[in-house]
Amino acid sequence: MAIVKEFKKRFRWVKKNPWILLVWNERRRIQGEKEIKKYTDKQAIDILYKSHVNQVPNLDNPTKFSEKLQWLKLYYRDPLMTQCADKYSVRDYVTKCGYGEILNPLINSYENVDDIDLSALPDKFVLKGSHGSAWNIICKDKSKINWRSWKLIMKSWMRQNLYWYGREWVYKDIKPRIICEEYIEDQLGSLLDYKFFCFNGEPKFVQVDVGRFDKQNYRNFYDLDWNLLPFGKDIPHNPNIKFEKPKNFSKMVEIARTLSQPFPYVRADFYNVNGKIYFGELTFFPASGTPDFRPSKYDEIVGSWLVLPERNN
Repeated sequence: MAIVKEFKKRFRWVKKNPWILLVWNERRRIQGEKEIKKYTDKQAIDILYKSHVNQVPNLDNPTKFSEKLQWLKLYYRDPLMTQCADKYSVRDYVTKCGYGEILNPLINSYENVDDIDLSALPDKFVLKGSHGSAWNIICKDKSKINWRSWKLIMKSWMRQNLYWYGREWVYKDIKPRIICEEYIEDQLGSLLDYKFFCFNGEPKFVQVDVGRFDKQNYRNFYDLDWNLLPFGKDIPHNPNIKFEKPKNFSKMVEIARTLSQPFPYVRADFYNVNGKIYFGELTFFPASGTPDFRPSKYDEIVGSWLVLPERNN
């Protein structure tokens, strides 16, 4: 866990230095992919898992949440999961489920970074790599951003396939795009994430985050009755931090339940801005399924809630 904490600290620093971030992305793409492509999916998953807990996952009889997610990487396929991991095409799925009104308005999408016309964009917006994770530019004032470096970073994103790093097969066949969405924030100038952990179509608990990748990152977990749960993920839970239950929380649960119905496991992410629910994303392998519950015994407890489907791969 100390390694994860140190990585996050360094990553925050790197994100504030776009030229260093560019070098980091390109080194990862050129050297990292070349190295990791030598391994089979099973070998790569064992290496990833062992780097966190110094043991390989039990995939013959998985009981932990982290082990079951690795099993799903190797032995289960559903094309709908690829559609929903794509931050562009998932919008069609959300609309089909009857919740198009919670989509953050799409300003534009780009298959070529050079097609991004900054003069045509508002002062505030968000750019995302639709085929990746944490590939975001939160623009609060476009005149204050070094666009030369960030365009090169986006071009690096477009050349990467996130599948190779953790063998999350949902990313393998996603068409690379940059999407531009409207900028949203609450009345305090921040944005709380509500991440519902859904097992076999049923939300079981919610992770509440504020300040991700900032100096102060607060996170707690609650059951659906808004009782604080005694565990954390990456960072410990903090009983001194109080998050208010949103007034329309039951609606968020309803949406999470509907969106998660087809899947063995998915995390359904939302924002709640001044009483309006916005869709964030659907995540099938949070933290690439690595064991990061604190205390670690909850990896087994949470794992008991996930009933694995029949193997089809």
